[in-house]
Amino acid sequence: MTATAQVEDVATELRELAQTAGAWPFEEARKIVERLKRKPKAEVLFETGYGPSGLPHIGTFGEVARTTMVRHAFHVLTGGEIPTRLLCFSDDMDGMRKIPDNVPDPAALKPYLQMPLTVVPDPFGGGYPSFGAHNNAMLRRFLDTFGFDYEFASATDYYKAGKLDAVLLKAAEKYEAIMEVMLPTLGEERQATYSPFLPISPTSGRVLYVPLKAVDAKAGTITFTDEDGVDKTVPVTGGQVKLQWKPDFGARWAALDVDFEMFGKDHQTNAPIYDRICEILDGVAPEHFVYELFLDEVGQKISKSKGNGLSIDEWLTYASPESLALYMFQSPRSAKKLHFDVIPKAVDEYYSFLARYPTQDWKSRLGNPVWHIHSGNPPALDLPVSFGLLLKLASASNAEDKGVLWRFIGRYAPGVTAQTHPHMDQLAGYAVRYFIDRVKPRRAFRLADEVEADALARLDAALAPLDGTDRDAIQNAVLDVARPVPRYQDLKRKGPDGGPGVSFAWFSALYELLLGEKEGPRFGTFVAAYGIPETRALIARALSGELARGAA
Repeated sequence: MTATAQVEDVATELRELAQTAGAWPFEEARKIVERLKRKPKAEVLFETGYGPSGLPHIGTFGEVARTTMVRHAFHVLTGGEIPTRLLCFSDDMDGMRKIPDNVPDPAALKPYLQMPLTVVPDPFGGGYPSFGAHNNAMLRRFLDTFGFDYEFASATDYYKAGKLDAVLLKAAEKYEAIMEVMLPTLGEERQATYSPFLPISPTSGRVLYVPLKAVDAKAGTITFTDEDGVDKTVPVTGGQVKLQWKPDFGARWAALDVDFEMFGKDHQTNAPIYDRICEILDGVAPEHFVYELFLDEVGQKISKSKGNGLSIDEWLTYASPESLALYMFQSPRSAKKLHFDVIPKAVDEYYSFLARYPTQDWKSRLGNPVWHIHSGNPPALDLPVSFGLLLKLASASNAEDKGVLWRFIGRYAPGVTAQTHPHMDQLAGYAVRYFIDRVKPRRAFRLADEVEADALARLDAALAPLDGTDRDAIQNAVLDVARPVPRYQDLKRKGPDGGPGVSFAWFSALYELLLGEKEGPRFGTFVAAYGIPETRALIARALSGELARGAA
């Protein structure tokens, strides 16, 4: 069989398996396939929205990453026969309703409140023409770094260039129908002043939330009282007005003929409104995917303006984009906390899934997150040391550079070097930065009590005669030290001699006493990598009180 024939056979097998694959991107892609049966078209448009009122956060990236996964699943389902596009649309014509908490010199932005974000000066002084342009650039920079295939769209550009003129004229024609949808969703006071059209004041340049005096569908104009008290009539086209955000959602879907868009749970109650307005404007609402919101460390919703949670750059300081993509893939319909402590787990889980991939059949591969993260072509990588273990090695050695970690890596995995394993070298760099910034300041060593001191002394003696390369022997020695200690016995489990097993309390004590942390990797693995002489020296420092005094 030729190589071409083999590729074709695999593609056919994948297409067949994709029809019933359980991973959520396939579930969403199959909805789009069904949509095309009802509404055939030559090209499928995926869209994501971005509100650049603050710096891009990871949730924004998540929409693009997840949508890309659905897009790839659709390609597999359809054998790549139907072209697709991904449009990242920024609502940068929105007025700045409040000054973000995380900008320098907030007072300097006060005169620009309610002006379109593409008119507000860049508070970060980065040479961008506006605050909106700065935030758009921050988003594009990351998307480009990750290698997404997308097109970027600016609402300001689309409005001013006339790309939305046809739907805006239709909105003027269907003004009363849109109001019938919107007014029941508003309070009595808001109903009295509401209009789906927001004029841009010719006097001040602000986005005005004012009632309209007239809507002339034939002329395509609206009339309102401007901030100077004078009635003004302006066209709804050419960037003279913008739509309120709920009508804007539906109007954009109709104007661009969007087939798929996902959004957070905070939009879920408004989705029927978006759909209805899209239909009023002669469009067909796209397929939706509603994901749960990200929470910060204390369980509050992540906000661009508050700057809580993690930023894109913060995650990438300590881990790869692939680990972030895994975090986005997993359980998108479940609320998840997004803070620094989730990074190490995400890194190690990514490499665990990657290690399984080569041995899996195609059905299992289609359920493996790395297949979706890498658009069906995950890399072949050998990672002899986990990120979690690297962090513990950094902590034990107070590593300030990755060269320190390479001494341990070389001992643990002979023949592995920064040259043979550049990915391992990158991971070591991440581990050192995470240790210095996130672990070291929070370590809390404590003095050993009488029981702990006795156990540590016996552990030191048990390690002394061992060969440092025999990880199982080391782990068994660690366990044997704890077995006779009532505090560390797990009565629900049995040891090899029929006695009680060893509880996790023993390992918690080891990591608290020796590393100032609550948990860590398999302790025998840590000792094998760190070295028996080095571990014994660490025990001596703990018994002398040096570690606890140094942390005080």
